[in-house]
Amino acid sequence: MSEDISPSDLKTILHSKRANIYYLQYCRVLVNGGRVEYVTEQGKTSLYWNIPIANTTVVMLGTGTSVTQAAMREFARAGVMVGFCGGNGSPLYAGTEKEVEVSWLSPQSEYRPTEYLQNWVSFWFDEEKRLAAAKRFQSVRLSLIEKQWLSSRMQRESGFQPDAGKLVSLLSQARLKISDASSHNELMLQEAQLTKALYKLVSQSVQYGEFTRAKRGGGTDAANRFLDHGNYLAYGLAAVAAWVTGLPHGLAVMHGKTRRGGLVFDIADLVKDALVMPHAFIAAMAGEEEQLFRQRCIAAFQQADALDLMIATLQETASDLAKQGQ
Repeated sequence: MSEDISPSDLKTILHSKRANIYYLQYCRVLVNGGRVEYVTEQGKTSLYWNIPIANTTVVMLGTGTSVTQAAMREFARAGVMVGFCGGNGSPLYAGTEKEVEVSWLSPQSEYRPTEYLQNWVSFWFDEEKRLAAAKRFQSVRLSLIEKQWLSSRMQRESGFQPDAGKLVSLLSQARLKISDASSHNELMLQEAQLTKALYKLVSQSVQYGEFTRAKRGGGTDAANRFLDHGNYLAYGLAAVAAWVTGLPHGLAVMHGKTRRGGLVFDIADLVKDALVMPHAFIAAMAGEEEQLFRQRCIAAFQQADALDLMIATLQETASDLAKQGQ
């Protein structure tokens, strides 16, 4: 009896409920007996490992990888986002030669839902409504920071105990500034100021010492490297959220209208500070390796239902702002 599996035989799992994010290096990705597998070499022996594509959101292909056309076809059918990247998950290369570009090989289908795209474009060309969407994103971001940083689970499992008074004060001030912002530039400035203050608070909480955020790929200390790595994982989930809702990456609400991947940055910002930032510093202080940190990040995304939050924010923003114009 043939053991070949047809893609139509795979049970559909909602993207927001999928469990797996893969980072692969020094291997070949191919289709074997109807299954997508990655192959590693061990001496004269080839070892085959199954990738459960129906339960996978993102595959990041690092140093020394190759992928067959058949495997890419199966990834596309299962709705898996694929990105080529450098060592340890950053930077992403995909189809561009510029390292600073965030670009994904997304599953192509002309039958993606159009409801949210139609609602999104109905408000997107209105400057005031686009600013309202950006403020909504920032409010979600602040709520998640407060929820995660002050959670008993974070304190119990990670020993992360930031100064609650300082954090609540920072977030309260940020909420007022968000409400008062009259332009995207003001909102971007407020975001940068808050992020800088959060870096200071988290570094003090784990006794990391002086910290300066380096540009992507420019930091040599562990915290900067982990921040880059974790942020790229968040970009992967953000790209999945945009694909699920059928929104092009160029329709950003926060990062301007001229950046091709701006919406991916907007969506990732919902969770980066709340989830990636504290774990980057915790892992740096613990002397963890990249693989262990990656597992830590993915677990944090799953526990916080990060992809669910991203998708829900896009759907609610599209629906609510579209209704305001009716």
